[in-house]
Amino acid sequence: MKSTTRALKEWNVAVNALEEGKTIVLLRKGGIREQAGQFNVGDKQVLLYPTFEHQQPDLLKPDFASQVKTVESGWHPEFIKISSWAEITDVFLVAWEPAIAALFPYHIWNEKFVGDRLKWKQNQPIYILLLRAYRLAATVEIPYISAYGGCRSWIDLASPISLEGSEAVLGDREYLERSNEIRSLMANPPKLEEEQAVETASIQTKPTSAG
Repeated sequence: MKSTTRALKEWNVAVNALEEGKTIVLLRKGGIREQAGQFNVGDKQVLLYPTFEHQQPDLLKPDFASQVKTVESGWHPEFIKISSWAEITDVFLVAWEPAIAALFPYHIWNEKFVGDRLKWKQNQPIYILLLRAYRLAATVEIPYISAYGGCRSWIDLASPISLEGSEAVLGDREYLERSNEIRSLMANPPKLEEEQAVETASIQTKPTSAG
């Protein structure tokens, strides 16, 4: 794909973290204006569109919270800077709280954010996205238009942006190692303390064969 108009909206602080290789993980549950009110992944290669309006420092780990300046509701820059795109390599739908908690070292949000995501629309799982980010050959500034607004994840830009000359933020080996760690975690999620206690008790009470 040489160019695209398709973009994923995400907090500016999260886009920066992806561009700097500080994370490869996004957690999503969908915005108010999503189709059927639920998040879905229809495209695997998307531009990263930074948003500012809903950034909240109290939902981020300290190192990332310090990067955020809150703005008034409805505020947006006159021009949006698009400097990266990403390949969504993996999508996990997870409702198992211990598995989501185990991902804590891999993303930028704090416990409050994760707890709020779990409580909101409790019948819906959290989407865990693994993204391999690429820096564009040159940052592109596009004028903001009303079609880009609203609480939704996916938008189409008015004009395509070229992906040619992009450079991967992480090398092949490093991205593979990081993503494999998370894939392993999702395939073998941790157990609740209660389950571990039951298994331990079961092992301890098994009869042993006499000599």
